[in-house]
Amino acid sequence: MNGESQPLRLTVHELCKDYVVRVLYDVQFELKTGEIHALLGANGAGKSTLCRIIAGLTPATSGSMTLNGELYNPRDKRSAESLGVQIVQQELNLIPTLTVAENLLLGHFPQRCGIVNRKLLHAHARAALDRFGLNDIDTNQMAGSLGIGQQQMLEIAAALDRNCQVLILDEPTAALSAGETKRLFTRLSELRKNGVGIIYISHRLDEIAQIADRLTVLRDGKFVSTHQVDEFKPIERVIDLMTGETEAAQHAIQNHRSYAIDQEMIRVSGLGRASVVQNVNFSVKAGERYGIAGLVGSGRTELLRLIFGADRTDSGEIFLRGETSPYQFDHPHTAVSQRLAMVTEDRKQNGLLLSQSIRVNTTLSSMELLAGSVGIINCSQEKKLVEVQRETMQIHARNIEQSVGTLSGGNQQKVAVAKWLLKDADVFLFDEPTRGIDVAARRKIHQLFDKLAEQGKALIIVSSDLEELFETCDCIGVMSAGKLVSEYTRETWSYDAIMQDCFSGYTQPETCSVSGSNS
Repeated sequence: MNGESQPLRLTVHELCKDYVVRVLYDVQFELKTGEIHALLGANGAGKSTLCRIIAGLTPATSGSMTLNGELYNPRDKRSAESLGVQIVQQELNLIPTLTVAENLLLGHFPQRCGIVNRKLLHAHARAALDRFGLNDIDTNQMAGSLGIGQQQMLEIAAALDRNCQVLILDEPTAALSAGETKRLFTRLSELRKNGVGIIYISHRLDEIAQIADRLTVLRDGKFVSTHQVDEFKPIERVIDLMTGETEAAQHAIQNHRSYAIDQEMIRVSGLGRASVVQNVNFSVKAGERYGIAGLVGSGRTELLRLIFGADRTDSGEIFLRGETSPYQFDHPHTAVSQRLAMVTEDRKQNGLLLSQSIRVNTTLSSMELLAGSVGIINCSQEKKLVEVQRETMQIHARNIEQSVGTLSGGNQQKVAVAKWLLKDADVFLFDEPTRGIDVAARRKIHQLFDKLAEQGKALIIVSSDLEELFETCDCIGVMSAGKLVSEYTRETWSYDAIMQDCFSGYTQPETCSVSGSNS
């Protein structure tokens, strides 16, 4: 870790930013030479806005900055880069139809008399990739043919290939594998030793604990405090600063309470589709939160899609509310008509209309509540209902007419949930409900699970985060290679046992689907 004697590389003093409303309020920030400084806060806290100002992508409304002790006020991104300030944003900015080499040196092609020197271009690109450990990427390869993780690493390599005194990384590991993350951290440690100041935005607190020297917390566009990372053990204590909640409140949220009653809400019997989902059996009671664990590709998402009618089943039946007659949903519309709701894994592609407003997205599945006998929407009633859901979900937006595409990821997820709350379903299917959202929004979603369970709803929750299932669920079923191989209650589950079951279907092909608790 860096000592107090390290000189300042960058300072931010009383920075404000106004759009339609003020989003940054007198923010203070300091970055030392040779420091990795984590910038933390809930979605909408102002982290990305602050970094965009530092990188010259948008001007501040007021306030000042210094770089290496001199006044710093970049006109645009290019002027910031010329002074050594580089940014790699969460959204990839590569041009897929250009080669790796062309993307690496975009705007900086070696040329003579206006003609690009291709040999020098590729030699320079090869050296830049090798310095970053990307020996397996061909400089002639089209950038669009790379995997998402490789594209992310390529963007970082491109930033480091230029004059770099300040490097801003916004969620750099979101698309990286464990190996790629380790490679990135090694390179960041080298940069720190060479005096580069690094601003690191991440929702992954374990990464902050591993890589960062100091952290600054923003909340609602305001500076909260700056600390040495080792002041927070465990690192999760920093959540209190991000949310404004006390540790006591956090512990109260984490104390699990069961709301399950002896009334079956949904039962799945022998559900299957080819080899993707095979003979799955389980049931969920009213007020019960049933988690589904498993590796990527184990059939978890496919199981939810079969239940919801998004994919056709080859076999099996679904029973609702203790009824003896089974259902077979051949379309999501029929599932919705029977009071099922599904919050999909990919909210942008399958869960929301990003160009439409919060109002439209929230009421999309509930038009029958708002249309009179002649099919005319009661606009006044619609606004009242949406405002209630906005308040319930604490969706941060200017108003309900703001387009969903302009919201943060956490607030988009809240809208995706709000539309089903308005529908008042009996069974909720959640597929990776907190993926890509910050810890504060995650906490609100978990509180929502509690509220739905208390109301007697049945919840089926798929998550790759086993700790999330431990925190929120009453029972966990484990999928492996398309089969439900085990079930655990809170009294019987353990991390090691569940992880062994997750892999069991790939090491023991004969493993059969089971129903009932493991002990």
